[in-house]
Amino acid sequence: MSEKNPDRSLREKFEDWSGKVEKGLSKRPERKEAFVNSSGIPIKRLYTPLDNVEIDYPSDLGFPGEYPFTRGVQPTMYRGRYWTMRQYAGFATAEESNKRYKFLLEQGQTGLSVAFDLPTQIGFDSDHEMAMGEVGKVGVAVSSLRDMETLFQGIPLDKVSTSMTINAPAAVLLAMYLAVAEQQGVAYEHLKGTIQNDILKEYSSRGTYIFPPIPSMRIMTDIFAFCSRNVPQWNTISISGYHIREAGSTAVQELAFTLANGIAYVEAALNAGLDVDTFGPRISFFFNAHLDIFEEVAKFRAARRLWAKIMKERFQAKNPKSMMVRFHTQTAGCTLTAQQPTNNIVRVAFQALAAVLGGTQSLHTNSMDEALSLPSEEAVQTALRTQQLIAYETGVSDTTDPLAGSYYVEKLTKEICQRVEAYIQTIDNMGGAPVAIEQGYIQKEIQESAYTYQREIEQEERAVVGVNRFQIQDEKPNNLLRVDPAVRFSQIERLKQLKAERDHDRVKNSLAELKKVAESDENLMIPILDAVKAYATLGEICDVLREVFGEYRQVTTF
Repeated sequence: MSEKNPDRSLREKFEDWSGKVEKGLSKRPERKEAFVNSSGIPIKRLYTPLDNVEIDYPSDLGFPGEYPFTRGVQPTMYRGRYWTMRQYAGFATAEESNKRYKFLLEQGQTGLSVAFDLPTQIGFDSDHEMAMGEVGKVGVAVSSLRDMETLFQGIPLDKVSTSMTINAPAAVLLAMYLAVAEQQGVAYEHLKGTIQNDILKEYSSRGTYIFPPIPSMRIMTDIFAFCSRNVPQWNTISISGYHIREAGSTAVQELAFTLANGIAYVEAALNAGLDVDTFGPRISFFFNAHLDIFEEVAKFRAARRLWAKIMKERFQAKNPKSMMVRFHTQTAGCTLTAQQPTNNIVRVAFQALAAVLGGTQSLHTNSMDEALSLPSEEAVQTALRTQQLIAYETGVSDTTDPLAGSYYVEKLTKEICQRVEAYIQTIDNMGGAPVAIEQGYIQKEIQESAYTYQREIEQEERAVVGVNRFQIQDEKPNNLLRVDPAVRFSQIERLKQLKAERDHDRVKNSLAELKKVAESDENLMIPILDAVKAYATLGEICDVLREVFGEYRQVTTF
């Protein structure tokens, strides 16, 4: 692979072999479909050392734990310890979700991952008119510190790592978590976890934004600054390609747009006066594990190589930890089918395997019934067992980067790198990711890929087992987990009780101070934390920020 001039006899032998194969195709033809992956990269019949003559081992691959980290961010990877098995969970009330977290921890889960309901994600309390019909449906309802206290009751925060999928109101939910830690007597420096805090992908792919981009970026950098001084082990952002992929992007687009967003965040932090090696080590990523095993493994390897190069060469980072892509992976929810849902167990197992072969630091495996409802306890247990089987029974974690040196994987890794770099150059020429989003470029690229993918399924050019191939008449599923609509009314009663019991003057004063700071250039985390401790609600805090910053209205692209 590192040989610059492959033996001429190998090339001649390959050409001779290819000629024989072509002649034999009349008797034994290949399948008729196009051999191309989701990113439009053609897949050759065979890969040999001839495909990798331009790869230089030290500069392109290196060793695990060393720049450019293609082969992994830790020298021994899973020989030291397994990835964090972090099942994403949360539904209905804080009490119900607390029970689910304790169940998962009892089953061997090694980290918590909090799903918030839609009103919480867009900064509304459960009693807001916009919350009607959505309270507790896609995650847990958290309207105040009291809900957060209940959510983590009996769970020592210095003993678990917690990830929270929250973006626009990330500062508020982080403040609530910090307040609970204080109540438990846990010092901030002992807290480990992540807030997603990735607002740019909300504008292009997901939609749970509140404020316009500029103030949103200010909130993000305020979190960077606060945590770098006070919560040093906390990952202050999880730059998410997952939702970009779920919106319909290709693997190359997922990686390109994620890294472009990452560049924008680093630039914003630098412009705010932060040092790259102060916040750089706390940047993390969140990727999708889709169906094509080799494409996904190559994508993860390319992510590490590209980000290391960006941080070292573009931003002059000196600390190797600033150059590392540490990432969480979730299996692809968009690939789950309502038809023959038990097939989803197999899909998820292959996707999880790709994530492990690609070197993930933590992993969520989707449950088989998620195309139909919130996951049942049995389905969640099976999803967690999938990770445990991969870890303890398959042997794939016994050596680092086991697919390195594969002629196909190395060629594909390099091809993905080149295509991602081309996208990033286009976005740079436009003025960066925020401008590309404002102009609708990234949205349009994703929409076109999503349309192509769906059209291929509908025209049966892309097989989906149980949907357009090998269909059967399914029995109607039963025992599905449904959230009782009464959850909203119980949440409203809790809010009424909270507002009756709290110190009204303290709430009023804390919100007034928050508004004053929002109108200045001071750090927002301190007044948000004070307001949370006064039991101001999520909606009240976000309303103050809405008053100062305004609300964002999406650009429509065609």
